[in-house]
Amino acid sequence: MIAVFVLFARDDVNAFSVLGLAASYPLYMGFGFVLAKFGYQRKTFRDLRDASRPRPSTPAPERPSRPAPTRRTSTGPSQHRSSNSSKRKKRH
Repeated sequence: MIAVFVLFARDDVNAFSVLGLAASYPLYMGFGFVLAKFGYQRKTFRDLRDASRPRPSTPAPERPSRPAPTRRTSTGPSQHRSSNSSKRKKRH
């Protein structure tokens, strides 16, 4: 990595930039070690390839049929009782 750095930044290379680059590698490895201890695993190329393949479509599960409506069930807020309902009694 240092060789690539020296090759591309020939004019700006000094001891501090090389030391900074060399010091960052142990930090990178330590960070990877901590992540591995917590269970992090990178996806392999096989996992990525399998995830990008189109999966065969499965038919949607059938919904259970609804029971037939009764006089006690409503089909929605638009259905109101009629004014001559036997449950409502007018008081005189």
